[in-house]
Amino acid sequence: MAYPQTGILALGTLSHAYLEFDRRDGVDVAALVAAARQVAAVHATVTGVNLVVGFRPELWAAHAPSAAPDGVTGFAEPVVGPDGFTMPATQHDLVLWLGGAHDLVFDAVTEATAGLAAVAVVVEETIGWSYHRDRDLTGFVDGTENPTLVEAPGLVYAPDGASVLLLQKWEHDTPAWMALDTAAQEQAMGRTKPDSVELDDKPATSHVARTDQDTYGHIFRRNTPYGTPASHGTMFVGFCAEQRPLAAMLESMAGMDGPRDELTRYTVPLTGAYYVIPAADAVTALTKSPSAGF
Repeated sequence: MAYPQTGILALGTLSHAYLEFDRRDGVDVAALVAAARQVAAVHATVTGVNLVVGFRPELWAAHAPSAAPDGVTGFAEPVVGPDGFTMPATQHDLVLWLGGAHDLVFDAVTEATAGLAAVAVVVEETIGWSYHRDRDLTGFVDGTENPTLVEAPGLVYAPDGASVLLLQKWEHDTPAWMALDTAAQEQAMGRTKPDSVELDDKPATSHVARTDQDTYGHIFRRNTPYGTPASHGTMFVGFCAEQRPLAAMLESMAGMDGPRDELTRYTVPLTGAYYVIPAADAVTALTKSPSAGF
C-alpha cells in the first residue's frame, strides 16, 4: 500500500516557504535523496510544520525507476506563445514546501537548509502567506474550482501515491491591475470579485476560460501570495496525478491553442519547474538501496 505525502492536502496553514535546490558538484542522487529523507524525518507531525518533498523528474527516475511516474519530464524549455509571451524554464533538482505558523516555518527552513548544505545549494527561496483566507493579491478568490478533500486524493495522487507538482512564481503588475475598474477585472478573470461566481458571458480570453478544468483536466491548487508591498505576486502551486493537465493549462494561457489569457497581461512568470512528489514510503524505502547516478 502506498502512503502519499499528506502535506499536499494539509489545508489551513498561514505561512509557507518554497525552497528549490540544486545538487552540489560531485554529489550523487542517492546522497541527495537520503539527505532530504533525513530533513523530512525531523519534521514529524508534532513539530507543527507540514513538509512536502519533491525531485526533478529525471533525477527521481534515475534513482527509482520502478517508483517514477511515466512520462513526467522537467520544465526544460520555456513555454512561448505566438505573440512571444514566455513562461521561463527554471528547473532545479529538489523542492521543499513547508507550511505552518510563521515562526515554526522560519525555524524549519533554517534547519532544512543546514541539513542539506553538504549536498545541495538553495537557488530559489520564497516565503508565502495567507491573504484574507482564500484570496490572492488581485483581490479574487484563488482555487474556486478545487475539488473537495473527498475528491482530491483521486485527482492528486497516482495509484502508487506519487504526484506531479508545477511550481511557478508570478509577479503582479499591481498598478496596471488596480487601474482597471471592478467590471474590467471580472472580465479578465471570468468571475465576480466579491463571491467568485463564474460569469455566464465570460470572454474567451478570461483566465477561467483559458484554464477550464473540464477542458484541460482537473488539478489541485495550493497557491499563496508572496512578497512585499513593493514587489509581490502569486506562487502557483499545482498538483495532479499526471503532468499533462498542468502542461496543457500553461499552453492555453500562453495562447498556443487560442487567445492568450488576459490575466497574463497583468502578471509576469519569473520561474517554472515540475517536480515528482514521490510517495512517502518510496522515499524511505529507496534511501536504503543502491542508486544509479544522474
